[in-house]
Amino acid sequence: MKHSTTRILTTHVGSLIRPQEIKDHLLAKISGDYDKDGHGAALIRTVAGIVAKQSDAGIDVVSDGEFGKGISWSQYMIERLSGFERRELSEGAADPYASGEDRQRFAEFYKEMDEADRRASRSDGGVVKAETVCTGPITYTGQADLQRDIDNMKAAMEAADVAEGFLPVAAPASAIPDRRNEYYSTDEECVFALADAMRTEYKTITDAGLLVQIDDARAAVTYDRMLSRGASKADFLTWLAMHMEALNHAIKGLDETLIRYHVCWGSWPGPHTTDVAFRDIADLVLSINAGAYVIEGANPRHEHEWRVWEDVKLADGKVLIPGVISHATNIVEHPELVAQRICRLAALVGRENVIASTDCGFAQTPFHQRTHETIQWAKLEALAAGAEIASKELWA
Repeated sequence: MKHSTTRILTTHVGSLIRPQEIKDHLLAKISGDYDKDGHGAALIRTVAGIVAKQSDAGIDVVSDGEFGKGISWSQYMIERLSGFERRELSEGAADPYASGEDRQRFAEFYKEMDEADRRASRSDGGVVKAETVCTGPITYTGQADLQRDIDNMKAAMEAADVAEGFLPVAAPASAIPDRRNEYYSTDEECVFALADAMRTEYKTITDAGLLVQIDDARAAVTYDRMLSRGASKADFLTWLAMHMEALNHAIKGLDETLIRYHVCWGSWPGPHTTDVAFRDIADLVLSINAGAYVIEGANPRHEHEWRVWEDVKLADGKVLIPGVISHATNIVEHPELVAQRICRLAALVGRENVIASTDCGFAQTPFHQRTHETIQWAKLEALAAGAEIASKELWA
């Protein structure tokens, strides 16, 4: 993993807005009129294009945009694991995703937001509300799709002359969130079985020489969910520690310098008034044996937490990849603001240990995006411009 030795490097969290031809193939897959070979050819072409476009925008460490994932950043694992089944929810049944203390406090807002999301989903082919249940032993079955994504990414990087790239994947705490266990004797046993299966994905990516980014929004978001069910902060921290242990189990023996661990507070543009404070989980986040920590830091609910690094030490050799651009607003950040965010963190953890990033992905599913595509690219260009300003100041 590169360090910023002569200038501030740039990256992002991974998910980018899909081109229409990829959406069309996925819609055909839903309808039963799927052209697998055509989809494969489209992925080769569009991944090459998206990698080149990231490089042209000034992004140093690029991704494949998560174009190869057919569902969402976390639910895609349903297609790559055995042992799970989807059960459609009956009309009027409680949605397992629609829970949390924040949702209870701002129920009217969330009702409007959910309805807008449903309208957008229906216009793009529809989303079936269902729960996922573990009904058998969990094993990894997605080798072919994973190898396809690796091959497409490496070919695109070579064509664009990009030196470093990553593939985002889900952490055990976030893979198939809100799953129910009907097979293993305990939920903890289920989590560790999932971690064992996910190790195949992590190891295959790092063995291929790519960076693996392990996405774990649910690590922080679950605090809000647990609060609404009457749990305490201590209960949450116990839950989180178990999942951190499971992730370290999954990546044991892998090259830490090829691992990025991403934590955010969920991508949705809501109030987030009951998010857990980063200070409360920083020690657990940093317990993950990764080479870099990708931490949300640009949205107004968490931007103040840059000061946590006044007291929390980043271990020698590690990299901080802070969010200095928000994915959840259509306002394009001024490069001077981006530079300020970078410089104040560089002063605390060292300029060579900072790589500038976005808070989260711009598209959580192939059919659900947080900004317009033109704004996505304007934000990435602002990120690169801000990093250039910061570099001139830090290496003056």
